[in-house]
Amino acid sequence: MTSQRTRERLIQRLKDQGITNQRILDVFRVTPRHIFLDEALAHRAYEDTALPIGFSQTLSQPYIVARMTEILLSGGPLKKVLEIGTGSGFQAAILAQLVDKVYSVERIEPLLIKAKERFRKLGLRNITAELSDGSFGWKRHAPYNGIIATAAPQAIPDELLHQLAPDGILVIPVGAGDVQDLRVLRRIGSSSEFEEEIVEQVKFVPLLGGLAQ
Repeated sequence: MTSQRTRERLIQRLKDQGITNQRILDVFRVTPRHIFLDEALAHRAYEDTALPIGFSQTLSQPYIVARMTEILLSGGPLKKVLEIGTGSGFQAAILAQLVDKVYSVERIEPLLIKAKERFRKLGLRNITAELSDGSFGWKRHAPYNGIIATAAPQAIPDELLHQLAPDGILVIPVGAGDVQDLRVLRRIGSSSEFEEEIVEQVKFVPLLGGLAQ
């Protein structure tokens, strides 16, 4: 079920849904999505659907990962990206093959431990991940050229906006309930002004505060 033909079907589906960035498609083609799931679900890894990873968290639908990544990179190459919500590690693994450096924070320790093991297995040495409350970003390594959130706050945390570099971009689902707005905020130069747009409706787990052991 993890054959190249199965993977190519997923790549074609991403293209059919409007993903045009060839570098992103190439990275999806070579990244073994099945290792980001427990063995019982690995056979479903290349379906275009979200899948459970435990702790009420999910491995996001491939289209959404590709779409958010494409938006993040829409202004050109990025040096430093912060991810809020490591989860399985799949989004960080995709980003690590497209940007210079990825920082990622996760509040659920068992998920973080597994994700770090996967990064090592794939030889992705440009990811630094830490157990932390994502609501506060990761001030120590700021500013970031891009920030991407894989969980939805009810409102955009100011801390994330403060940690964006000049001309930086934030891609984040926002809203309570089952469906949220995928919002994109671009910092205007080095000012405290932002351009904001709503791209589409998405379904993400809520962004929760605090740590979970």
